[in-house]
Amino acid sequence: MPQAADLSRLRINRDSPSPAARRALVRNAILAVVAVVLVSAAVLWNRQRGQVEVTVTRAVLSGGGQDGGGADVGITANGYVVARTKASVSSRISGRLEYLGVSEGSVVRRGDLMARLENRDYQAAVRQAEAEALRAAAALREAEAVRDQVARDLARAEELLEQNLDTRRNVEDLTAQLAAADARVELQDAVVRSAGASVDVARVNLENTFIRAPFGGTILRKDAEVGEVVAPVATGGGLTRGAVVTMADLETLEVEVDVNEAYIAQISSEQPARIVLDAYPDTAFSGRVRQIVPTADRQRATVQVKVSILDRDPRILPEMGSRVEFLAAGRPDTDAPVDQPPRVFLPAEAVRDDAGQPIVWVVRDGRVARVQVDAGPVSAGRREIRRGLGGGEQVVVSSTGALEDGMAVAVAQSGDQS
Repeated sequence: MPQAADLSRLRINRDSPSPAARRALVRNAILAVVAVVLVSAAVLWNRQRGQVEVTVTRAVLSGGGQDGGGADVGITANGYVVARTKASVSSRISGRLEYLGVSEGSVVRRGDLMARLENRDYQAAVRQAEAEALRAAAALREAEAVRDQVARDLARAEELLEQNLDTRRNVEDLTAQLAAADARVELQDAVVRSAGASVDVARVNLENTFIRAPFGGTILRKDAEVGEVVAPVATGGGLTRGAVVTMADLETLEVEVDVNEAYIAQISSEQPARIVLDAYPDTAFSGRVRQIVPTADRQRATVQVKVSILDRDPRILPEMGSRVEFLAAGRPDTDAPVDQPPRVFLPAEAVRDDAGQPIVWVVRDGRVARVQVDAGPVSAGRREIRRGLGGGEQVVVSSTGALEDGMAVAVAQSGDQS
């Protein structure tokens, strides 16, 4: 009879889960954490998605003693440093450059030799002309000797004729010979003068091969090298140089700026100014209005103003970018500062056009407000706000999206005007 199986050891342990259950539990926990992170990120993204990032600047209040200095800053304009006395020096004749004795930065005086063309043929022409002049002078002396001899013969013949020792015919022949001799002397004298003029022409042509400084100054640029062909007018598609060097008198440096014609009435001759170079933004140089050009640019609606630099400095170089601030106070016609109301300025890009009306967006407590303003014309990248702002407001310069009145925004960058 078969023995019965012992089933007493076959029991389910309900206190410890199986390995498969444990793995499933860990996997579900990880998935739950990932889901919570994703949901949180989505909620945060949805919250921020409606906010537009904006770059703001602060409205600058200028004038009326706001600058803290003794002078009131009025109109500002951008321009460049130029030299009143500047020239591209070329040769007077065409030729190959044989010698160049200057380089960038060389200082020359008026009349100094800077370059020379190949001139051996011109030297030979001078020598030939001088030889022709010597031959003509010798021929003149010969003609004068013949004339003098004929004159003496005529005088003796006339004495003999008075004594009836000579014939009248001989006297008449000698008289005719003397007249011819005088004519030959006059002719030869003209030849001598012509030969002298030829010598002068040859010497001038030779001198034209020397390129000299037309005034004292500094060499700014070499426009040709030794071996190149130069000419008064460049031809040949770049094979011929039209200038040898470019030079300027750095003592005549000034700043030329274009001022919006709407502000030109506020600028006068001899008006003081402050000049700030782009290369040295922390240094200001004194200036004074030298000339207001009596014409306007029709396309840009600007008038050119030339400002003399009173503070000479070797750091100031031609063609440097600069900003000129025309000072309203301290004019020569008055010792007292001009009492003007303060004015508000903004970068030109901060003023927007809304259906033909200039507006700005002002940030207050994280939200933007649409403000209608009365804006002046652009001058040196700035616009005067004549009405609508009091100064100190945070104004939107640029934004990542369209703005609406009352919209919450995130300020990405804030920068004050200098």
